[in-house]
Amino acid sequence: MSPARAPRRRSTRTSRTALAVCGVFVGALALSACGGDGSKSSGGGGSNFVAGKDRIDTVPRADRQAAPKLDGTTLQGESFDVASLKGKVVVLNIWGSWCPPCRAEAPTFAKVSKDLKSKGVEFVGIDTRDDQKALAIQFEKDAGIEYPSLYDPDGKLMLRFPKGSLNPQAIPSTIVIDKDGKVAGRSLAALNEKKLRKMIDPLIAEK
Repeated sequence: MSPARAPRRRSTRTSRTALAVCGVFVGALALSACGGDGSKSSGGGGSNFVAGKDRIDTVPRADRQAAPKLDGTTLQGESFDVASLKGKVVVLNIWGSWCPPCRAEAPTFAKVSKDLKSKGVEFVGIDTRDDQKALAIQFEKDAGIEYPSLYDPDGKLMLRFPKGSLNPQAIPSTIVIDKDGKVAGRSLAALNEKKLRKMIDPLIAEK
């Protein structure tokens, strides 16, 4: 009838297309937990890792790469360098107080860190994309976390992992570093206690 109806039909089709695109984007974001690290690095390359069904990747001891230098200032304003923990198993958890999966797994990390400290396991957090330290500090208090967390509001520490390594690609991510200071495993999803210990226990047993 009137030509005025044609634009409305095009508008409807445009809206449906936009919604479809938005749905794909939201779905992709959900697959990467709270969000990616902003880099284009993948977990492949020359890392020779073994991908697990539970989104936990591990690296045979002979193929592991040295962890990058991870140092800076903690949420409490103290200087800290992860390299100072060489000789121990290090569990590195990348989190943000704004991230629901991080909140879900935090009490587990607090518990396991205390349980395994006597076995030579040290936990370190990297708090990323938190504009306000106060919120991050309250996050740790609520979860009972006593281990240090480096304050990394711009996500720069995450980008120190070389391309092709088991680099953190989502928040939360967990990286385990062996006693020689080499990256031994990675998870790109929130962890329960069983999965967390599954990443750590083999490294404790290594001589």
